[in-house]
Amino acid sequence: MKIAKGLLTAALMAATAVSALAGAGEKVRWAHVYEPSEPYHQWSEWAAQEINKRSNGRFEVEVFPASTLGKEVDLNQGLTLGTIDIIYTGQSFAAQTYGPLALSDAPYVFRDFDHWQKYTRSDLFAEFAEGYREASGGNVILGDAYYGLRHVTSNKPINTPADMEGLKIRVPNAPMYRLFPEAAGAHTSPIAFAEVYLALQQGVVDAQENPLPTIKAKKFYEVQKYIDLTGHVTGSNLLVAGGIFWSRLSEEDRELFRSVAQESADRVSADIAKSEAELVEWFRGEGVEVLEVDRAAFREVTLAVLNGEAATWTQDQFDRLQAIR
Repeated sequence: MKIAKGLLTAALMAATAVSALAGAGEKVRWAHVYEPSEPYHQWSEWAAQEINKRSNGRFEVEVFPASTLGKEVDLNQGLTLGTIDIIYTGQSFAAQTYGPLALSDAPYVFRDFDHWQKYTRSDLFAEFAEGYREASGGNVILGDAYYGLRHVTSNKPINTPADMEGLKIRVPNAPMYRLFPEAAGAHTSPIAFAEVYLALQQGVVDAQENPLPTIKAKKFYEVQKYIDLTGHVTGSNLLVAGGIFWSRLSEEDRELFRSVAQESADRVSADIAKSEAELVEWFRGEGVEVLEVDRAAFREVTLAVLNGEAATWTQDQFDRLQAIR
């Protein structure tokens, strides 16, 4: 009798363990380089909870912010290797796999926020996403989230292209980010995102460029005297699922991830657009000099080289983007 009870207890414990394991859900690793205080992380966390809820616990998404799993290059490699399942990545990083994606990171190609938003829902964007999927071996673009207009911060005032002559400026490690500052005569340095604050503080570089919410979140204004409103790039980041992860999902689960990811990206975009509109006065309240610059002059010197040898898109693709209304 004692033996029978022992066997029954062991069987119940084993069944409980299996049940607990099944209830835990499949682990999904979602990584990005942004701070926990930023909308990118906050809405990624929301998406993680929504996916868990809408899948009845079949998926358990853990979000790793602030370069916890590596720099942006590392995250893209992890996506390919299958060690990371979902990432946010800049257009120009993805464009190292499929060149035309860099077009939306090119300086002054968008008229305004509305133009950018219509592009993300266009046939042109869908074609780019499919081209990237094929070139990357199966990585799938789930959404595109606004990152904001990129502006220069510096320790001297920047009002015209001549003011950038010889300036040492940090840019992300992708060719497209070098195009605007080099067209204006600056020297670019591809310092890793996590190291920018220290590089500015120690004078390794004189300047950097990022959207206003990022300048605030990363506290770059603490080590720079000026924010120069060049508005040179309408930045956005792709939300990408790795091909290895995606291949394991059923069509129903793919639709779940697509739906939640797009909603999350849309919420990021709305939050950043709202905060961007409020931040100029916030920075001035902190004692930072915010300069309205001659964007037309910067646009002129930049467009002169935009569709040159550095372009990773065709003239037709550029023209189709400009034609979106």
